[in-house]
Amino acid sequence: MNNLPLVTILINNYNYARFLGEAIDSALGQSYPHKEVVVVDDGSTDNSRQVIASYGERIIPVFKENGGQASAFNVGFTKSSGEIIVFLDADDYLFPNTVERVVAAWIPGIVKVQYRLQKIDHERNPIGFCPSLDLPMESGDVLPTLLRKGRYISPVTSGNSFSRAVLEKILPVPETEFRLCADAYLIFLAPFYGEIVSLEEILGVYRIHGTNFWYLNNDNSINSVFRKIVQQDIQDYDLVVKKAQEFNYKVSELAFQDYIHLRYRLACLRLDPKNHPVPSDSTLNLVFWGIQAVWQESTLSWKRINYSIWFLCVGLLPLPIAKLAIARMNQQTGIRPLNWIFQKLNLKTVNQPL
Repeated sequence: MNNLPLVTILINNYNYARFLGEAIDSALGQSYPHKEVVVVDDGSTDNSRQVIASYGERIIPVFKENGGQASAFNVGFTKSSGEIIVFLDADDYLFPNTVERVVAAWIPGIVKVQYRLQKIDHERNPIGFCPSLDLPMESGDVLPTLLRKGRYISPVTSGNSFSRAVLEKILPVPETEFRLCADAYLIFLAPFYGEIVSLEEILGVYRIHGTNFWYLNNDNSINSVFRKIVQQDIQDYDLVVKKAQEFNYKVSELAFQDYIHLRYRLACLRLDPKNHPVPSDSTLNLVFWGIQAVWQESTLSWKRINYSIWFLCVGLLPLPIAKLAIARMNQQTGIRPLNWIFQKLNLKTVNQPL
């Protein structure tokens, strides 16, 4: 065992006592023997402390005042010892062979191993995958993709394992800017320091439920959904640009290269122009940039036509028709399902992506 790398499974928790036990059990039940489990409780007010205490010395507990996901990552990392850090949200869980598969894929120079997750709803019904199976995940040097498009295909927190070496270079996560979505900080910065391995396997479960819609905490309107997604994207692009400047890389205007972002940005503008987060945007410009980005994206192949039609419909047709096209964004590119939002708005929902 001494020849095996120590792997830390770092669980971050805030008021997920009802799910936490399953997450911890999945970490302790890994087939890989040389591991430790660090559980960070971010000031929970439910019975999370009791759940954590019930595991005794089998885990490393960390209790802190509420500060957000970034602070939980930062504190948890200081309490860990693993050469590889597997991140796990407390409402998700891993399959028994996840860590074993990660270690088997690890080679010198790797900064991250990522893998797909099965999405389930609050009743444990399967509702898709993250990332969606029709979105290819790259391996190797993904930095050119990141600098060209502002993103690369990656799962959320629980589908990522990082080398300790890269985390020592990029941590701490800024706790104000990334109080939520702290995984984005790690996902976007890791490629600057080495290569990524993508496993085309389903190695964990990403649970979708009413309290982990980060963008619906205060406002349940669809306008709020798209506005927060656009704002998060812009923050992520800014992060990438600043890091690229440190390395003397040239980057273009990333937002205009990312058709996924431009879809939400156009929808946001059409649905709520008064509160649109980018005042300089115009419908015609977003349609132009969106179609241009679609045709520059080689992975879309024949879908380019469908996406181009979508941009034209949402940008140029009357709002009632545009809303029907916006509804078809449901379950695109690994985004959490929005069916119930559209039902509240009495909009037609289409479960299949374009």
